[in-house]
Formats: sequence, C-alpha cells, structure tokens
Amino acid sequence: MTSSSDGLTAPFAIVRFRLDEGGATRLGLVAGERVREIGPAELGATDLNAFLAEAPASWDRLARLADQADGTWHPLAEVTLTAPVTPRQVLQTGANYRTHVIDLVAAGRAKNDPRPIEELREWAADMMDRRAREGIPYFFIGLPAAVVGDDVDLVLPSYSDQHDWELELAIVIGREAFRVDREHAMDHVAGYTIVNDITTRDLVFREDMKEIGTDWYRGKNAPGFLPTGPFLVPAPFVPNPGDLHLELTLNGDTMQDATTSDLLFDLPALIAGASQNMPLLPGDLLLTGSPAGNGIVHGRMLRDGDVMVGAIEGLGAQTVRAIAERAADATGEPAIAEAGVR
Repeated sequence: MTSSSDGLTAPFAIVRFRLDEGGATRLGLVAGERVREIGPAELGATDLNAFLAEAPASWDRLARLADQADGTWHPLAEVTLTAPVTPRQVLQTGANYRTHVIDLVAAGRAKNDPRPIEELREWAADMMDRRAREGIPYFFIGLPAAVVGDDVDLVLPSYSDQHDWELELAIVIGREAFRVDREHAMDHVAGYTIVNDITTRDLVFREDMKEIGTDWYRGKNAPGFLPTGPFLVPAPFVPNPGDLHLELTLNGDTMQDATTSDLLFDLPALIAGASQNMPLLPGDLLLTGSPAGNGIVHGRMLRDGDVMVGAIEGLGAQTVRAIAERAADATGEPAIAEAGVR
C-alpha cells in the first residue's frame, strides 16, 4: 500500500514505518511527503512513550528536525506505515455521540414497542440530554494487542457475520494523568490519532445471562480490531479538537459523517473522568466514541473485500481492507486468512 500524507495538515507528525516488506519497524518523523527515522538521540528520551511524557514541551525538539534538509529522509510513498503508538492501556468510551445513540435506540426498537418511531427518537434525545447534564462518561477497556496499523488487513472472524465499523478520534496521553480535573485535563494530551473500533454486534450482549449486560471483551477485542493511525499528530497542531469533521466511507459510499461537536461529554470531561480510577500513562489511547452511521443502523455489516477509509479533519486518513476468515482446517483449528502486509 502506498503511504501518503493526504489529509494531514500538521507541519510534522510521528509514525512507525518499514522500509521493506517484512523489515524492522522504525519510529519516524513525517514532514510533508517525506519521512526519516528518529531514535533516542532525536527524541531526547529512551523511547516514544518517554518522549510523550514530556509533551507538549518535547515537540519543539522535532520541530527543528522537521526543517532539516539533509539526506536522511525517505519518500513517504516508498515506505509502509503501521500503527504510530504502542499504548500500555486502551480506554474506550461508550455511547458518547448524541445522534449515534438516538439512531441505535431507533434501530433496536423492540417489536412490541407501541411508540411511533418519532416518539421513540424524541425519548432517546431527552435521555441523552439528561445524561449530558447529570451523568458521567461510560468507559470500558480495550486490549493493546488489538492495536494494528492499516497495513494489516482486517480479518473478519468466522464465528459471526455481524462485524461493524466505528470511526473514532483517539486522544494520545502525554504527561501521566491521575485524578485530574477538567480545568487541567488538556495539559495531559500529547496528540491525536485515528482509530476504527471494530465491533462484533451480536456478541456485545450476553444471551446466556442477560443480567450481566455487555461483554466488551468478546465484542471488540479480536486480533486487529483496533486499526490505528497512521499519524500521531501533536496536540498543538489541533487547536479545536471539539469541532473536527469525521467521515468513514465503505467502498466509496459515505457511512459516517459528523463532527466531534456532537459529543455528549467533551474531551476534558473524558480525560478527567477516565483518570479517576487509574493513572492514564504516556502513550495510552483514550477513544472518544463513534458518531452516527454504524453498520447496524445502515443494515449493512462488514463483508469480505470491503474497503473502509476513515478520515478525521487534519489527522489524515486510514484505509482498512476486510477479508473473511477461512473455515477451520483439517485439524479442527481455526485458520486465519492471509492477512499479511500490504
């Protein structure tokens, strides 16, 4: 897959890349249509997460490097980009876009519900407005092992045909955040990236014990279910993260088209809320929720050969190709399709 900075408006960003198929993954700095390797000497830190712990002050070191014109740069089109971060923790936010939740309530309407659809949507809207005024964010945990780049195909597990997309703005934590308040929450943001939070809809709610409620482990944590990146964009280059345009297309058709202004709980509320239980560590991902337009609402789930392009204003775009998992092989063990590197 040819790498490109299309949609990236920042003067520079962090990436992880390979020069050759199957080659070593390197930490890199992208500036325009070129990329160069960076290490401890350039970072002034032992690794990326240690560097992010000093953000935003640490970005100045790379700003000077981005202006250099020496021979250490590679054309971006000649490298393969992968996930730009290696988080130790991934926190996800549920039901955080007003229109998204209203659509889900309408799509999941019980067959015996006598209310007209307009009344049901109005009820859901009132519920969301009340939650925004009086409630708190809803968080759950993702597995860092599910974080991959869009250089890896998305293998659709054969145990379901209900795999769905969820484009999300992801906060990359900088300085450790523990029990911070709204006023100081944004001081702990190093930058932002794009995540497509893939969800297996029919596994989200347990049928065998409905009292338990949601099962996010099975519903969201299959291999490769968190395509991330390709760019980590420094926070200083995203002056208004509360009003960014998001768009996801499926085979060229727009499915999600929204802005982060539709968030129920804004970014300071999410960071402050998530930091109350456990410290948010440098390099961690905090997903902010997905807007309206998921497959469950469109009545169209992911299929073999689908191509999703998820773009967020200023952060670039990621392209994810979905492929079916093969049937179990002769030994009875599940066989994964050839995902490989593109």
